[in-house]
Amino acid sequence: MTTDQLPAAAAIAALRGELRSILDSPGAVQQAELVDAIGELETLGRVVTAAQAELTARLDASLTREQEEAGARPEEIGRGVGHVVALARRESPHRGRRHLSLARIVPTELPHTWAAWKSGHIDEWGATVVARETACLPREHRAAVDEAVAGDADALAQLSPRQLMARLRSETEARDPGACVARRRKAESERHVTLRPAPDCMTWLTALLPVKDGVAAWAALTRTADTARAEGDPRTHGQVMADALVASVLAGPHERPSTPVSLGVVMTDAALFGGADDEAHLEDLGPIPAELAREIVCGAATAEEELSIRRLYASPTTGELVSMDARTRTFRGNLAKFVKLRDRTCRTPWCDAPVRHVDHVTGWQSSRSTSARGGQGLCEACNYAKTAHRWRARAAPDGSVTTTLPTGHQHTTRPPPIAMVRRRIVPVLQMDYVIAG
Repeated sequence: MTTDQLPAAAAIAALRGELRSILDSPGAVQQAELVDAIGELETLGRVVTAAQAELTARLDASLTREQEEAGARPEEIGRGVGHVVALARRESPHRGRRHLSLARIVPTELPHTWAAWKSGHIDEWGATVVARETACLPREHRAAVDEAVAGDADALAQLSPRQLMARLRSETEARDPGACVARRRKAESERHVTLRPAPDCMTWLTALLPVKDGVAAWAALTRTADTARAEGDPRTHGQVMADALVASVLAGPHERPSTPVSLGVVMTDAALFGGADDEAHLEDLGPIPAELAREIVCGAATAEEELSIRRLYASPTTGELVSMDARTRTFRGNLAKFVKLRDRTCRTPWCDAPVRHVDHVTGWQSSRSTSARGGQGLCEACNYAKTAHRWRARAAPDGSVTTTLPTGHQHTTRPPPIAMVRRRIVPVLQMDYVIAG
């Protein structure tokens, strides 16, 4: 009996047993082969989740057809299917219904995303993000965004989760800005705070807030922690932020923060003054729609908040912020701020962590110069990782950075574009607005 004649569950169990036997077999394996095997297993895991979605769709069709033939009322059709899926996956009914919804939508309404998922270019979460971010669009616009974002599966695979969401929001905003604004207004009306139990008698206190309020609160807590640590406070950065949050909440409600909070918006001049839809960038958060950026800037200008504007310039061919030079050895002041604005998040592929360290790509001892092109923004963990044995990094004239791992594998990254590509140097405005205390 061949594999395709076996029942699906038996065939999958046989494959699992074969894989387990390979993993249990002893023998020395080269480092590069281990990395390649880990990558193939990751791809296999993604294909497995796509297979689960396909089988879930088939189960849904079979059970709903059986309910229809049994004479169930229209409102009862499909009832209980999510629970069956949840039990099969050993998950809660809520997650089972979410898996079911994804299996119904992606294969039928997002064909390019479905193809990328089946081929292992994206995982289940990536498919979920595409489905979620396009949910507000009519079906024809949804199909257009699907083709624009997922039509090139290889390019899609290079996007981190944050980059994927930014690309989806940009494409969605371009096709139906009214639907995006309506969706955002609805989301703002659903702001709330939740409390969930955590291990070791701890809790997760979570607030869903409009973007300006959330980033302002984060900036205020970060500033408090930075000040405390600089003054010798023995608590960790996170501990200070948590304690400051509790203290401010228990002290009672305030209309404004007790200390000024500086936030930054980066957008093109055309987006601010000309009504263009060029995507903007909010520090400590990431990309936001141009319409929301204009609303934030206008609100700051009319609410007695201090507003300052600094001009930057982007490349006319790539949309990246152009470089700037400094004579100092360390990255500080405007140069460090420029690199953070240019890179937005950690330059390590798929990391998406906030930039905590601005450092030389190859080390000051090798380059003997400090410039924006020779620097990169990294999270703390990635900046320490690049100093490990046999890690090498090289900056290219085009602004890219190629990192070579100890196993010989290479990854190349570029700064994300800050502006739409045009035929001229693009003026980009960085606006720092201060919420007064």
